[in-house]
Amino acid sequence: MSDDEIFAAAYREHYWAVSRYVARRLDGRTNEVEEVVADVFTVAWRRRADLPAVPLPWLYGVARNCLANAVRGQGRRRRLVDRFGNDHTAHRRHIVAGPGTETPGDWVHDALARLSPGDQEVLRLTAWEELGVEEVAVVLGCGSRAAAMRLHRARRRLRAEIDRLCPSPADANASKDHGHD
Repeated sequence: MSDDEIFAAAYREHYWAVSRYVARRLDGRTNEVEEVVADVFTVAWRRRADLPAVPLPWLYGVARNCLANAVRGQGRRRRLVDRFGNDHTAHRRHIVAGPGTETPGDWVHDALARLSPGDQEVLRLTAWEELGVEEVAVVLGCGSRAAAMRLHRARRRLRAEIDRLCPSPADANASKDHGHD
């Protein structure tokens, strides 16, 4: 058998075992499972000449490394978001602001605080806890369609509060122009 045929056989035989392995370690983050499994089989394809006669343990080792990379990447993204959107409150750093500027992230917290507790919770579950709609539905004790609608409405209300707190320059100029009529 050629290396390509050996890879194809390993893929067909072990795809679901590798998928279950990854899924168990990602604790319900189903959107990431397919990505990690794709990474595993991409590595296996590149190294198809190295596939052992019994490939499953080797594939598990590759999966373990791909999972570690995914977790590190997620941590980097979370730290970046914290630094840009929540630097002052998350890290208790003092930020020297120039005249007419705000502390990064304060306006987001102000806008969030203006929402109902229900809206705040659904937004926090998705943004802070990184839950998907199905998981939010479980937490809220409702169906996934209801959770999706609650999330949509909460996001719309948050956007309105942000716009109210931080009007765009075009909005500010429009209100000035109407004030002089």
